[in-house]
Amino acid sequence: MEPGSGKTRRTALQQSLALAGWLAGAGLLPNTAVAQAAASDWNAAAFGAHTLETVLLALGATRPTLSDEVVLTIPDLADNGAVVPVGISTALPGVRRLVLLVEKNPTMLVAVFEISDAIDADVALRIKMAESSNVYAAAMLADGRVLYAVKDVQVTLGSCGT
Repeated sequence: MEPGSGKTRRTALQQSLALAGWLAGAGLLPNTAVAQAAASDWNAAAFGAHTLETVLLALGATRPTLSDEVVLTIPDLADNGAVVPVGISTALPGVRRLVLLVEKNPTMLVAVFEISDAIDADVALRIKMAESSNVYAAAMLADGRVLYAVKDVQVTLGSCGT
Protein backbone atom coordinates (compact mmCIF):
# COMPACT_ATOMS: atom_id res chain seq x y z
CA MET A 1 0.00 0.00 0.00
CA GLU A 2 1.14 3.51 -0.67
CA PRO A 3 2.15 5.43 2.46
CA GLY A 4 -0.51 7.91 3.41
CA SER A 5 -3.20 6.34 1.20
CA GLY A 6 -5.39 5.62 4.20
CA LYS A 7 -5.68 1.92 3.30
CA THR A 8 -3.88 -0.76 5.19
CA ARG A 9 -2.90 -4.12 3.77
CA ARG A 10 -5.42 -5.71 6.13
CA THR A 11 -8.24 -3.53 4.76
CA ALA A 12 -7.30 -4.36 1.18
CA LEU A 13 -7.26 -8.10 1.95
CA GLN A 14 -10.60 -7.91 3.75
CA GLN A 15 -12.18 -6.09 0.81
CA SER A 16 -10.70 -8.56 -1.69
CA LEU A 17 -11.99 -11.54 0.28
CA ALA A 18 -15.42 -9.96 0.63
CA LEU A 19 -15.58 -9.38 -3.14
CA ALA A 20 -14.44 -12.95 -3.86
CA GLY A 21 -17.09 -14.30 -1.47
CA TRP A 22 -19.79 -12.20 -3.12
CA LEU A 23 -18.73 -13.34 -6.63
CA ALA A 24 -18.66 -16.99 -5.56
CA GLY A 25 -22.06 -16.68 -3.89
CA ALA A 26 -23.51 -15.09 -7.01
CA GLY A 27 -22.18 -17.96 -9.11
CA LEU A 28 -19.88 -15.68 -11.08
CA LEU A 29 -16.70 -17.59 -10.27
CA PRO A 30 -16.30 -20.81 -12.31
CA ASN A 31 -15.87 -24.20 -10.66
CA THR A 32 -12.34 -25.45 -10.99
CA ALA A 33 -11.56 -28.75 -12.64
CA VAL A 34 -9.19 -29.60 -9.79
CA ALA A 35 -11.91 -29.28 -7.15
CA GLN A 36 -14.30 -31.36 -9.23
CA ALA A 37 -11.68 -34.06 -9.82
CA ALA A 38 -10.80 -34.19 -6.13
CA ALA A 39 -14.45 -34.60 -5.17
CA SER A 40 -15.01 -37.37 -7.71
CA ASP A 41 -11.86 -39.27 -6.62
CA TRP A 42 -12.77 -39.20 -2.91
CA ASN A 43 -12.88 -42.74 -1.53
CA ALA A 44 -14.89 -42.48 1.69
CA ALA A 45 -14.69 -46.23 2.36
CA ALA A 46 -10.88 -46.25 2.23
CA PHE A 47 -10.54 -43.20 4.46
CA GLY A 48 -13.12 -44.60 6.90
CA ALA A 49 -11.54 -48.06 7.22
CA HIS A 50 -9.60 -49.03 10.36
CA THR A 51 -7.46 -52.05 9.37
CA LEU A 52 -4.81 -52.60 6.71
CA GLU A 53 -6.94 -55.22 4.99
CA THR A 54 -10.13 -53.12 4.86
CA VAL A 55 -8.28 -50.03 3.59
CA LEU A 56 -6.63 -52.03 0.82
CA LEU A 57 -9.92 -53.77 0.01
CA ALA A 58 -11.59 -50.36 -0.38
CA LEU A 59 -8.75 -49.39 -2.73
CA GLY A 60 -9.39 -52.50 -4.83
CA ALA A 61 -6.69 -54.84 -3.51
CA THR A 62 -6.67 -57.99 -1.40
CA ARG A 63 -4.21 -60.26 0.40
CA PRO A 64 -1.29 -58.00 1.29
CA THR A 65 2.05 -59.76 1.74
CA LEU A 66 4.88 -58.58 3.97
CA SER A 67 7.96 -57.91 1.81
CA ASP A 68 11.46 -56.50 2.19
CA GLU A 69 11.16 -55.18 -1.38
CA VAL A 70 9.07 -52.27 -0.08
CA VAL A 71 11.27 -49.86 1.86
CA LEU A 72 9.69 -47.75 4.59
CA THR A 73 12.04 -45.06 5.90
CA ILE A 74 10.80 -43.51 9.14
CA PRO A 75 12.50 -42.87 12.49
CA ASP A 76 12.04 -45.43 15.28
CA LEU A 77 11.43 -42.53 17.67
CA ALA A 78 9.54 -39.41 16.58
CA ASP A 79 10.07 -36.51 18.97
CA ASN A 80 7.12 -34.59 17.55
CA GLY A 81 4.11 -36.39 16.07
CA ALA A 82 3.15 -33.26 14.10
CA VAL A 83 6.09 -33.58 11.69
CA VAL A 84 7.28 -37.15 11.15
CA PRO A 85 9.44 -37.61 8.02
CA VAL A 86 8.50 -40.66 5.94
CA GLY A 87 9.91 -42.20 2.78
CA ILE A 88 8.43 -45.05 0.72
CA SER A 89 10.31 -46.67 -2.14
CA THR A 90 10.61 -49.86 -4.12
CA ALA A 91 12.54 -51.02 -7.16
CA LEU A 92 9.76 -53.42 -8.16
CA PRO A 93 8.44 -53.06 -11.73
CA GLY A 94 4.78 -52.32 -12.37
CA VAL A 95 3.99 -50.29 -9.25
CA ARG A 96 0.62 -48.56 -9.69
CA ARG A 97 0.10 -47.13 -6.20
CA LEU A 98 2.04 -46.45 -3.03
CA VAL A 99 -0.16 -46.33 0.07
CA LEU A 100 0.74 -45.02 3.52
CA LEU A 101 -1.22 -45.94 6.67
CA VAL A 102 -0.86 -45.15 10.37
CA GLU A 103 -2.68 -47.74 12.48
CA LYS A 104 -3.65 -45.57 15.48
CA ASN A 105 -4.40 -42.29 13.69
CA PRO A 106 -8.04 -41.13 13.70
CA THR A 107 -7.95 -41.70 9.92
CA MET A 108 -5.73 -44.69 9.23
CA LEU A 109 -5.20 -43.95 5.51
CA VAL A 110 -2.70 -41.10 5.27
CA ALA A 111 -1.84 -40.98 1.56
CA VAL A 112 -2.26 -42.73 -1.78
CA PHE A 113 0.22 -41.97 -4.56
CA GLU A 114 -0.64 -42.93 -8.14
CA ILE A 115 2.56 -44.14 -9.85
CA SER A 116 3.14 -44.48 -13.59
CA ASP A 117 5.91 -46.27 -15.45
CA ALA A 118 7.40 -42.84 -16.23
CA ILE A 119 8.45 -42.20 -12.62
CA ASP A 120 10.29 -44.06 -9.88
CA ALA A 121 8.22 -45.50 -7.05
CA ASP A 122 9.90 -43.28 -4.46
CA VAL A 123 8.09 -40.64 -2.38
CA ALA A 124 8.97 -38.58 0.68
CA LEU A 125 6.63 -36.59 2.91
CA ARG A 126 5.97 -35.49 6.47
CA ILE A 127 2.96 -36.82 8.33
CA LYS A 128 1.12 -36.34 11.60
CA MET A 129 0.90 -39.18 14.09
CA ALA A 130 -1.57 -39.10 16.98
CA GLU A 131 0.42 -41.56 19.10
CA SER A 132 2.91 -44.41 18.95
CA SER A 133 1.75 -46.81 16.27
CA ASN A 134 2.54 -49.23 13.50
CA VAL A 135 3.10 -47.45 10.18
CA TYR A 136 2.46 -49.37 6.95
CA ALA A 137 3.72 -48.68 3.43
CA ALA A 138 2.11 -50.75 0.68
CA ALA A 139 2.95 -51.08 -3.00
CA MET A 140 0.03 -52.08 -5.24
CA LEU A 141 1.37 -53.72 -8.40
CA ALA A 142 -0.07 -54.02 -11.90
CA ASP A 143 -0.18 -57.83 -11.58
CA GLY A 144 -2.56 -57.52 -8.60
CA ARG A 145 -0.05 -58.24 -5.85
CA VAL A 146 0.12 -55.99 -2.80
CA LEU A 147 3.40 -55.95 -0.91
CA TYR A 148 3.94 -54.00 2.29
CA ALA A 149 6.42 -53.02 4.97
CA VAL A 150 5.59 -52.15 8.56
CA LYS A 151 7.47 -50.33 11.29
CA ASP A 152 6.60 -49.57 14.90
CA VAL A 153 7.18 -45.86 15.58
CA GLN A 154 7.28 -44.43 19.10
CA VAL A 155 5.94 -40.86 19.37
CA THR A 156 6.92 -38.76 22.38
CA LEU A 157 4.67 -35.77 21.59
CA GLY A 158 1.46 -36.65 19.73
CA SER A 159 -0.49 -34.69 17.13
CA CYS A 160 -3.83 -35.17 15.33
CA GLY A 161 -5.72 -33.42 18.10
CA THR A 162 -4.14 -35.28 21.02
